[in-house]
Amino acid sequence: MTYRMAAMGACALLLAAGAVSAAEEAPAIPLKRVVLFNSGVGFFEHSGTVEGNAKIDMRFNVRDINDLLKSMVVQDFDKGQISTVTYGSKDPISKTLKTFAVDLTSNPTMGQLLAQLRGEQVEVEAPGKTLGVILGVEVRKKKVGENEFQEMEFLNLVTEAGLRSIALEQITSIRLTNKTIDEELRKALTLLASSLSTDKKTVSLGFTGEGKRRVRVGYIQETPVWKTTYRMILGEEKPVLQGWAIVENTSEQDWANVDLRLLSGRPISFTMDLYEPLYVPRPEVELELYASLRPQTYGQDLARREKEFAALRQADPGAVAGFGERRAAARDEQLAMNRALQAKAAPGAPPMAAAAVMDAAEKLAEGKGDSGGGGWAGPGRVRSAAATGDVGESFEYRISTPVSLPRQQSAMLPIVDEEIQAEKVSIYNPRVHAKHPLAGLRFTNSTKLHLMQGPITVFDEGAYAGDAKIEDIPPGSQRLLSYAMDLDTEVAPQSKSHPDELLSVKIIKGTMHASRKYVRSTEYTVKNSGRKAKKVLIESPLDPNWKLTKPAEPAEKTRDQYRFLVEAKPGEPTKLVVEEERTDTQYLALTNIDDGTIRFYLGAPVVSEKVKMALAEVVKRKQEIAQTMIARQQAEQRIAAIEQDQARISRNMGQLDRQSDVYKSYVKKFSDQEAEIEKLRGQITELQAKEQSLRKALDEYLIGLDLS
Repeated sequence: MTYRMAAMGACALLLAAGAVSAAEEAPAIPLKRVVLFNSGVGFFEHSGTVEGNAKIDMRFNVRDINDLLKSMVVQDFDKGQISTVTYGSKDPISKTLKTFAVDLTSNPTMGQLLAQLRGEQVEVEAPGKTLGVILGVEVRKKKVGENEFQEMEFLNLVTEAGLRSIALEQITSIRLTNKTIDEELRKALTLLASSLSTDKKTVSLGFTGEGKRRVRVGYIQETPVWKTTYRMILGEEKPVLQGWAIVENTSEQDWANVDLRLLSGRPISFTMDLYEPLYVPRPEVELELYASLRPQTYGQDLARREKEFAALRQADPGAVAGFGERRAAARDEQLAMNRALQAKAAPGAPPMAAAAVMDAAEKLAEGKGDSGGGGWAGPGRVRSAAATGDVGESFEYRISTPVSLPRQQSAMLPIVDEEIQAEKVSIYNPRVHAKHPLAGLRFTNSTKLHLMQGPITVFDEGAYAGDAKIEDIPPGSQRLLSYAMDLDTEVAPQSKSHPDELLSVKIIKGTMHASRKYVRSTEYTVKNSGRKAKKVLIESPLDPNWKLTKPAEPAEKTRDQYRFLVEAKPGEPTKLVVEEERTDTQYLALTNIDDGTIRFYLGAPVVSEKVKMALAEVVKRKQEIAQTMIARQQAEQRIAAIEQDQARISRNMGQLDRQSDVYKSYVKKFSDQEAEIEKLRGQITELQAKEQSLRKALDEYLIGLDLS
């Protein structure tokens, strides 16, 4: 019998195709194995024997039925066969209520309820007894104030004495004389009450075959995440690590001598509502005999439409293409919707998640996979090997002795109790505490087990020392942990500044490349006031832009920290200097820097003679340009002064007699100034041309430089 055949037995949960005809009652299959994952699910395996045709009843909480339908796998060995798996259905409460003669779906009022019972005979006390048939419920307005009215409901009855109307507020009791209707009402109320309860459901497994046979049932259920907690015991002897796993049995059955395994794997797990029946809404089609005429719409002439389409294609080909794409997209969307509805409506079709479970189950039966708990694929169990990935480390704790744990109880189970390698250290980080380091341990997981993350309580020489927390640690890995503040040890850090150092200068195409070295250092002074020598680990930030120069190598290096080891003797201050350096290159355009900066580089000893000569030439050329600029500016300033004086002369000449000697002297001076202005403008033109020529020559000179 293949595992797929066994999986098909699980699909019978969805078919519920009746019970085994000659089934014999048998005791439940005992729980033998439990595998708990730290992703919030657990795998439960029952195994036992049946004889002949047998039916096994198992009880589950309603909240667990969906996981059961999604994951249950049943096996009947020794030539047996699984017939059916049945369970109590769960139709939507609103749909079931509508099947009763009295509809309680919308929480009807007394008036609405009596309106549903029109034509039924009732016995009413209001306060006297009245026997009659319900004609209907009438709403009337009653005046309760000067301009206020209140709506009141009246029950209208047909009695032997004729029609009678009774206000509902006067009725004290109503009894239905029709026993069938009365029973329907009570059944509907019972159904409502049952929907509010958290009753359990019975799942019946049918097995057919001959003789005594082995059977096995496995399924997934939601379980609390199992946790780990540790104790580190320090003293004169070798350190001891004791680990415990905390598990909770929240199921509805006791665990009696079960094989318990704890897995850190995180399989993808989700919930899906498979228990609630699904109904596909169907259109209502009327018989032609009863169908009334309705407004009609008519399609256009196809030949005419083709002509219009051709004209559109000629006018705008893109619009036609877009129309075709939109029509194809709409068609694909409609087909996808139809397929989705068909998948929902297909009777007995397992959901995609269940199909994936069945495929995995077949691989397990053929020995091609791993069940996550062992046993389903033959001998062996989940390997206790760590596979590091984005989902974390995967490993297993297998409890060596069978575990018994009553339902709704929790337990602590020992998973490790071994001597380990550990040494005391003090860990200083100024961002944690500026003055004191933390007391800690550097320990190696010398056990053969993965240590899953969790809290660890440290005991030193029989006394509580503090708490720490560890991450997942594979065998052979080393970790640091801190559990208290080391008040006997003080660390005083002091930052020191250093002047930057010019390393080299080169000129490439008019740009000066100046390389500088920057140095920073911190001096740590460690003082141990205790009675014993201590190892102190000093943490310093790791910046990839800075290179460590002192000490040559750190004791440890993490992604973002250096760790330096200092041996601190009692009463003797110990110093540690951490020095780092960084080299940067500054890019300066020679045309933009001032002469003083250039003179600084001319005096620097690391600058080569070729570079100095080029810099001196640049200074010389820039000075010549500056002198030309000064001469041009002086000529421009002289013209401005003359023009200002001419304005004064013009004002004065307007007030003088043209025949006077002063006027004549002003005319001569004005003429001399015009001649001077003309000469100065000629000089400015020459100076501007010279300045442009000098700048062009400087640029060409700079572009041609390639010196180091």
